[in-house]
Amino acid sequence: MPDQGDTSSASASSFGGGEDTLVSKLVLKHKLATTQEIKSCLVRKKQLADRGQDKPLSEVLVEQGCVTAAQMQRLIADADQKPAKQLFPGYQLLDKLGKGAMATVYKARQLSLDRVVAVKVLPHRYSENAEFVDRFYREGKAAAKLNHRNIVQAIDVGEAGGYHYFVMEYVDGYTVHDVLAKSKRYPESEAVDLILQIADALAHAHARGLVHRDVKPKNIMLTRDGVAKLADMGLAREVSDTRLAQSEAGRAYGTPYYISPEQIRGEVDIDFRADIYSLGATFYHMVAGRVPFDAPNPTAVMLKHLREQLTPPDHINPELSVGCAEIIEVMMAKRREDRYQSTEEMLEDLRAVREGRPPVHARAIFDVNELANLEEQGSPAEPPVHGSAAAAAQMVAGWKVAVAVLAMLLVLSLIVNVVLLLGS
Repeated sequence: MPDQGDTSSASASSFGGGEDTLVSKLVLKHKLATTQEIKSCLVRKKQLADRGQDKPLSEVLVEQGCVTAAQMQRLIADADQKPAKQLFPGYQLLDKLGKGAMATVYKARQLSLDRVVAVKVLPHRYSENAEFVDRFYREGKAAAKLNHRNIVQAIDVGEAGGYHYFVMEYVDGYTVHDVLAKSKRYPESEAVDLILQIADALAHAHARGLVHRDVKPKNIMLTRDGVAKLADMGLAREVSDTRLAQSEAGRAYGTPYYISPEQIRGEVDIDFRADIYSLGATFYHMVAGRVPFDAPNPTAVMLKHLREQLTPPDHINPELSVGCAEIIEVMMAKRREDRYQSTEEMLEDLRAVREGRPPVHARAIFDVNELANLEEQGSPAEPPVHGSAAAAAQMVAGWKVAVAVLAMLLVLSLIVNVVLLLGS
């Protein structure tokens, strides 16, 4: 389960800015480059990013000849030195499960209960960065507030030997991302079942005032018996935490392919509807086999979330039911006022589609939005048409044309007959 250690989300304004800062400090500390050389490389890094070539500062430093590849490898290896197996009191490290951008996850044994757990460890190189340490402990505290079968459970958090660690439930399985990478897309029934489980987990978190802010395929783990578990509370935030919200104002936290428009704008009052959008983007990817919006670089992807109209998922996957497509479109409405206004409404619609019934809440939202469009435009507008409904509409239109043609032929026939009669 390598992706349990994925913590790749970062501020969209810098994409790797935190890690670049730490690389800069390490390079300066070991006197491998000057401050001016680092500044020049940061300028070069931005130029590359503007062309769609996002590279970490460590790579740019090597390319510009400021540091050799061997020096950079040693620098990172020393900073990522593996902690001793018995370093954490009460736990014995067994194997490395995975390494993300901001942490490494180990399989371990909790000695007191003789059970297998997962231990997320913050690398030494981040221990001097207060922002990373605070975020690490916030993840542990946020997870500790939740107790739900579809959320990876928190067990312990602490510091030992200069390492900050977070102990959590070990999930023997894989992620939704792993499945998408292999089989392109999920059958609708299976996708609905998994999304229902994660929606239920989010409802549990939202009821306790927490917004996850990074729902995506890599953060949905699947056990061998099909239980979905929401992981990685690294970006979770309490809705009531106005101090943290103000400190993050103007910065976009999340993953570009699945981030909500309000997160991209760095709005302060992020709420549960941001999670609904990200879950909708994940749902879209699962049933369509591709992300909702794609582009050469993260900035371009996020601009599409803000401006580009969503291609209905049933236009990509014609086997998708109309109801399922409608749910996804409501979840991914660009204005949060046009999305589900409670997680419970979303759950009710998902259950309805699973049972073959129409999603009443999504239909109601479509009707309200259509009325608003009519008022704005001052003229009739065609309602949104999906899948089989579109085919039916085309069939009706075809019959109308056929009837019109027959009517014209009858009229012509009558005229000809009248002329012939008069002539005789």
